[in-house]
Amino acid sequence: MKRPERVRGVLITPAGRLLTIKRLRPGAAPYWVLPGGGVEDGDATLEAALHREIHEELAGAATICSLIHVIEGDDRQYVFLARLHTWNPARRSGPEFADPARGDYVVEEVPLTAAGLAGIDLVPASVARLLAEHADTLFALPDLRSARPPA
Repeated sequence: MKRPERVRGVLITPAGRLLTIKRLRPGAAPYWVLPGGGVEDGDATLEAALHREIHEELAGAATICSLIHVIEGDDRQYVFLARLHTWNPARRSGPEFADPARGDYVVEEVPLTAAGLAGIDLVPASVARLLAEHADTLFALPDLRSARPPA
């Protein structure tokens, strides 16, 4: 059985900030995630899955620059670096937004600095560490797509 795959986007706005989604759930402390989600059968590539997720979650458009991190666990998560060109959270369409029991998804720009990143609880922790360590040099990180494991 194939392990589930997910995509996430480190989305850099034209102002050089990181676009995140602040998760507010009843009875839980707020935490932040990167836009993205599960790869679906109709997604031709991982990049196509991320474009679809950016459209659903942000009504946005981005240019994907590189694959900067892969997380291995119960699922495999691919973290891409991208330049976000447009977004309009008022027009998002993902199924999670129709279920009030899932809590709130607040789109938030965060300064792409060590201090800005330290001010939020970004999950997963491995991505938070990578961003904090390379906030000034994200676009110099190697593109891991050539080393991506086979499907």
